[in-house]
Amino acid sequence: SPLVQQDPLSHRPARELLEEDNVTLRCRRWWNLWLTQMRFYHEGKDLGGSLQRSELSLPPLQLQHRGRYRCGGRVGSKSSAWEESAPVTVTVHGEHPHTLI
Repeated sequence: SPLVQQDPLSHRPARELLEEDNVTLRCRRWWNLWLTQMRFYHEGKDLGGSLQRSELSLPPLQLQHRGRYRCGGRVGSKSSAWEESAPVTVTVHGEHPHTLI
């Protein structure tokens, strides 16, 4: 769908992700249209969501958080078609370097 391709899912921070990072997934609204539902998915598993929330904060990253994430929602009324974003891949690298004192 062209709606999906225009506004993909993204994550913050938008840099290489390390274990223990705090990350927020953001599903950009489709053409600024009102969404009646919003859900987030990790490797097809429903992570939940709410009617108006376009962001999902993940717990401090662990290696099991790696993988493909999508978001989806209904644009307009509850009877409208379900739209899903293109996937974004979250890659979690090793631990933060420890500072030696």
